[in-house]
Amino acid sequence: MTINLILFLVLAVIAVATALGMLTSRNAIYSALFLVLNFVTVAVFYLLLGAPFIAMAQITVYAGAIMVLFLFVIMLLGAERLPDSRVLPWQKPLAITLAVVLALESAYLLWTKARPAGNVLPPGDEINTVETLRALGMTLFNDYLLPFEVTSVLLLVAMIGVIVLVRREKGGQKS
Repeated sequence: MTINLILFLVLAVIAVATALGMLTSRNAIYSALFLVLNFVTVAVFYLLLGAPFIAMAQITVYAGAIMVLFLFVIMLLGAERLPDSRVLPWQKPLAITLAVVLALESAYLLWTKARPAGNVLPPGDEINTVETLRALGMTLFNDYLLPFEVTSVLLLVAMIGVIVLVRREKGGQKS
């Protein structure tokens, strides 16, 4: 076994454990922190694959900006702890059935469609990172500028909406 395989297996166990911790935690803040740990392990996977730019974007965008927004919303709404909910008798069999269907569909797609679709560089081949990043930046800021602007406005409106809802719920208290 190589060191990369051992590191991959350890990270895979951490990623699955943090995802399960996020799903099973009754505390929303702990759930968000488990999600941050999951994002960090995914970023390390990107580093193992030789994609440092995507790893840093993963940390900056997801673990940084979006999780800070999630934590602000959790704190503003005061929803740190989820209330105990009533489980309907048909929910568990339906969830198990859908999980099995998803697993079967994923296995089918992996066995029938999992082929590289483009030119895959063998390990060790260097690409011009500066030119690739420059082309990526030009594409993002030329061709996809409008979607980024729309997303930023949408996030701003969502945050203002949360503040308005919280102020209305708490009796319109002035800060």
